[in-house]
Amino acid sequence: MRLVLAILAAATLVAAADLGENPITRLTARMAQTDRERLKTLDRYSGTLHYVLNNRRFKTHAEMTVRMAYGPGGTKEFQVLSESGSAWVRKYVFRRLIRAEQENARGAAHQETRITPDNYSFRLIGMEPANGRLCYLLDATPRTKNKYLFRGRVWVDAEDAAVSRIEGSPAQNPSLWTASVHFVHQYRKVGPYWLAASNISQTEVRIFGSTELKVEYSDYVVNAGAR
Repeated sequence: MRLVLAILAAATLVAAADLGENPITRLTARMAQTDRERLKTLDRYSGTLHYVLNNRRFKTHAEMTVRMAYGPGGTKEFQVLSESGSAWVRKYVFRRLIRAEQENARGAAHQETRITPDNYSFRLIGMEPANGRLCYLLDATPRTKNKYLFRGRVWVDAEDAAVSRIEGSPAQNPSLWTASVHFVHQYRKVGPYWLAASNISQTEVRIFGSTELKVEYSDYVVNAGAR
């Protein structure tokens, strides 16, 4: 353990030196460049999403598997492949999530969800591994109480300057019924691109208790540069 801590400490010093006197500015500039390159070259991709919701208090369970296709202009199309469990959850939770993904992928919502200095105030905490790769660990504070933003921590891949993991809570409480929400979003590298790997959220809802929602992404097919 001491050796691991020593290696991380050394890596932090080296990384800080690489980023210069203003590490946050340099790092966010690299992140913005990575994002621009992704938007420029990633025209379309597809993947499979598997939604699972569980509420133990009321023994509620539902699942849904969909195929998602992303196209030019930020469009997303979804096709339901299979579904089971609570019809209410499938209609009012899963399909609402699908609509939210479609809205967030384009237009003003896309700009408002980007992890940039325009939306967040960042503080560099240090270095920490995530998914077997060394990352910069940032504390992120939203500049406004926008429903699309969060407060928490961001792991940024040291080599690619891409977001590898996000952990936190929404900047704005979703509703009066919601006591708390905590989520973990993880990303993985698919070819030259970082795409979603899994989203896990734990929501404490008054009266209804704790509900866990998990979304897993798989079977990506990336077609870069196709027009």
